[in-house]
Amino acid sequence: MERFRLDGMMVACAVYGIYLLFTVQAWIALMQRPRYGGKIAEHRLALLFYVFITFTLGSINFGANVTYTEMIWIDLRDSPGGPLPLIENDKHFRINVLALSAGHIQEWFMRALLLHRCFVIWNWSRWVMVPMITLYVAMIGLSIIVLFQASTGASFYSITIELAYLCIQVGHTVIYTVLVTSRLFIMRERMKQIMVQYDSSVYDTIALMVIESAAFYSVFAIIFIVAFGRHSDGVTTLCLLSIDKIQGIAQLFIIIRVARGRAITREWSTRVTAIPTAIVFTGTVPEATEATDNKRIGRPEQDSVQLCSDSEKAAEVAASIA
Repeated sequence: MERFRLDGMMVACAVYGIYLLFTVQAWIALMQRPRYGGKIAEHRLALLFYVFITFTLGSINFGANVTYTEMIWIDLRDSPGGPLPLIENDKHFRINVLALSAGHIQEWFMRALLLHRCFVIWNWSRWVMVPMITLYVAMIGLSIIVLFQASTGASFYSITIELAYLCIQVGHTVIYTVLVTSRLFIMRERMKQIMVQYDSSVYDTIALMVIESAAFYSVFAIIFIVAFGRHSDGVTTLCLLSIDKIQGIAQLFIIIRVARGRAITREWSTRVTAIPTAIVFTGTVPEATEATDNKRIGRPEQDSVQLCSDSEKAAEVAASIA
């Protein structure tokens, strides 16, 4: 148990360093003009606020854990029983309750961003919004219960409601990934029906980006759930110290790519756009045309066609993902 706590802090330090690097990159990318497409500018302030608040909460969580680790082996090294009781009963110290609270609140913000992405992709469809919001509210409710029990001094490893909270987290991530990728594939198939020679790599790459960002966190969270359920306190401790930062990295991964325009590759943006990827039909004729061409009065109105290129369509989808 003592080794796992120390090793867990070493892993957390490495993960936090990566998280810091990604945060700086995301902040710089959001402050600069995207190289391909400018849709990200519409959400710039909201994303900057998200990056700031989640990094602040993650830093509070990390700093509190580092401080308590120092207390275990330095300030309180002469406590009865040594480090083991301090690790098992860490919630007797308010600094650990602060760390847990910061981590949970950080998770609330990260889940809210997932919800927004999903809703935009699905055009705010009610049948998608209702179950996802229900899961989100349930997650927050369980989170509050966990924090309340922890504030009473209960051992974290004995808070059984934490297992349900973790399961909802993973379930929420998996459902989000399935919904977003399935929607992208549906859009891809519709474009293929309109244009036989349509290049589907636009949607395939964006879907792969979503899956990649969720995969590592999901695997890590499943290990956390199995360890917690089997009462493997050492592995639980190791996972607990890093899981919030790993989720933060997964979110920043998408933000950075979209802000830098990498959700749309250089190949797409320079490709000849002779083949349209979206067609919008309207049943009206411009007034100027009607006034200058009286011969068309007795003829059916001709549909006007609006075209957008591969890169423009990809920009809209990528901005929705961000």
